[in-house]
Amino acid sequence: MPAPFPFELLGPPDPLTLPLPAAERPAEGVRLLRGVPYHIPAGQRPLELDVWLPAEAAGPLPVVVYVHGGAWRGGHRSDMGPLVRDLEPFARLARAGFAVVCPDYRLSGEEVFPAQLDDLARLTPWLAARSAELGADPARTVLWGASAGGHLAALAALGATGAFGDPAPEVLGCVVWYGPADLTALADDFPPGRFDPADPATFEALLLGAAPADVPALARAASPALRVTGGAPPFLVLHGADDSLVPVEQGRRLAAALRAQGVPVDFREIPGADHLWVGLTAEATADCFDASLAFVRSVTSGAAPTA
Repeated sequence: MPAPFPFELLGPPDPLTLPLPAAERPAEGVRLLRGVPYHIPAGQRPLELDVWLPAEAAGPLPVVVYVHGGAWRGGHRSDMGPLVRDLEPFARLARAGFAVVCPDYRLSGEEVFPAQLDDLARLTPWLAARSAELGADPARTVLWGASAGGHLAALAALGATGAFGDPAPEVLGCVVWYGPADLTALADDFPPGRFDPADPATFEALLLGAAPADVPALARAASPALRVTGGAPPFLVLHGADDSLVPVEQGRRLAAALRAQGVPVDFREIPGADHLWVGLTAEATADCFDASLAFVRSVTSGAAPTA
């Protein structure tokens, strides 16, 4: 009789051992590895990431993991936001001496929370396996996210784990731009009547798989401001004072929770700024980026921010 078919060959390739793609040169002084698979959830699309690197690097580089926004429903790993694109933020970070990792994660139309944390946790073994090839030092990692990505970056930095208990990445710091922080308090933070916690069609409900009022324990678990412990890394939290999509009170709540636990946090309420930095001049938007880069440099160089 013929040998049974080796069905294991039908399984997906192992992202930890797949050859890395040839580097592109999208900007002066920069290499880009585009579309690298890092995790293949069973029965679903492969999740990919982009890696931005300096053209030349003398030694292991600190890592910035950038988590994109898009209301957990959209967005793209290559985009830090429409008003930041002209700054070429990822190329600037690479030229500043960082390995910049921009991952996909499953959107709320694909899987509900905490699948997104499962995906970010899978970066830990991938970075460990590929660090020598990339010239990166995963032990010096900073998370940075905007909007929904800021929410996920904060949760991961605070050690929140996904459904399968995968370890969250250990990080030296976290940058949060205008991210939701307490999904249980949105009705209080929006103007009266703007947010209904019993509405199953809000972006938060689509993330959780039910209206926040119907799954209060899950809403609390998905709230960074309610997950803070004294062992958290330093945070930089930037939030527009006039944010109409994620009220600035959400940033205040995260900063207050961090301070209450003695965690160093630099909270900056940006005057005149709506979500995505709408309303700011190009110079003021660049100032937000520059402040974030300075924070990343500080925590990866061994400086110790104060509470």
